[in-house]
Amino acid sequence: MKQFEANFDGLVGPTHNYAGLSFGNVASYSNAAQASNPKAAAKQGLQKAKALADLGMVQGVLAPQERPDLYTLRRIGFSGSDAEVLQKAAKQAPALLNACCSASSMWTANAATVSPSADTRDGKVHFTPANLVDKLHRSIEPLTTGNILKATFNNDRHFKHHLHLPEHANFGDEGAANHTRLCSDYGKAGVELFVYGQSATNPNAPKPVKYPARQTLEASQAVARLHQLEDESCVFMQQNPDVIDQGVFHNDVIAVGNQNVLFYHEQAFLDTESKFAEIRRKMNAEMHFIKVSTAQVSIDDAVRSYLFNTQIITLPNGEMAIVAPTDCQENPAVFAYLNELTTLGTPIKQVKYFDVKQSMQNGGGPACLRLRVAMNELEVAAVNQNTLMNDMLFGRLNTWVEKHYRDRLTVADLADPQLITESRTALDELTQILKLGSVYQFQK
Repeated sequence: MKQFEANFDGLVGPTHNYAGLSFGNVASYSNAAQASNPKAAAKQGLQKAKALADLGMVQGVLAPQERPDLYTLRRIGFSGSDAEVLQKAAKQAPALLNACCSASSMWTANAATVSPSADTRDGKVHFTPANLVDKLHRSIEPLTTGNILKATFNNDRHFKHHLHLPEHANFGDEGAANHTRLCSDYGKAGVELFVYGQSATNPNAPKPVKYPARQTLEASQAVARLHQLEDESCVFMQQNPDVIDQGVFHNDVIAVGNQNVLFYHEQAFLDTESKFAEIRRKMNAEMHFIKVSTAQVSIDDAVRSYLFNTQIITLPNGEMAIVAPTDCQENPAVFAYLNELTTLGTPIKQVKYFDVKQSMQNGGGPACLRLRVAMNELEVAAVNQNTLMNDMLFGRLNTWVEKHYRDRLTVADLADPQLITESRTALDELTQILKLGSVYQFQK
């Protein structure tokens, strides 16, 4: 039976804006208050997704969240008509309005953690939406994320959906941004590498000082239990607190893996060698650990270029390629390293560059934009086929973006009541294109 790793990219929502909401994310903070271009952002994302589909990859899309989130604004005391709720929030609590207008669900690496059927005891693909409790603007996503995942992977015979973890700091869960599956082949049992920032229940454990550690060990362990993973298929590894304090807010900003390759910066982890030895033992197969030294690429260059927030994909011919943002081309040290990497005899033979600057300026690169789902051909056939990228869907979604999206949006524009109508009209049409049913509050 054929095996695939599908990538499901988050469609950029109509309220894509730069409000600088993510403390610890250098790009998000440094570009705060700039005008954004939602139309360009959505089209950049679609271009990347279509290009991977054209390479022969299984490529899908995930719908964005409803924004502005008037449901949350009403939960915290704003009342009246939709327009009145929006205007009251803008006047009385603009920071809360900004949080409820964030388009951050575009970064679907934070949507959920996924374990393939080859790893789970019940032989199903398991999904647990991330609770994202560390950031207000993201903590309001999980219920709708769950609805969208259930409408996309909508076959109980093959897919198992869990509720997100308890909404408490002890169980801070950031999804696949801190999870990498290593394997010899997508269809064979592998090792699921859970990377955490701190242990919430061990006061003596190392943790960052300047920026928060968003993923806890306890959350990672809980997801492994929910997904029915055996101890021998899990490795729990701590991210280096020092790099978190340098702006590495998720593991996918400092390391990325695919099959039997783990591409990482030498400062990425604690207890690196002992944990790599555990991975080798549990994999029982050849592993390629590709280390980038600080002398080759500094942490600052890695964060600014998102060298490690790239995708490593296995092409149909068996070669691996890195999908990188054009920012990597524009950084001399990073560009030189990537040119050298393809000559070193590792499985990575190509680098493909894509312009995703609208996403990059808000703190997310190519790897942030996708949720990886390893499946066999029966499971791919069980996915909602209307969400899988092809020429027809690409055309329909580009027409949809042209019809509904603004080409300029400032933080001040978030108080415009017309944005509610525009966003809901767009999302209602999208659910019909993707045949998702009623996944949003306004559709209930």
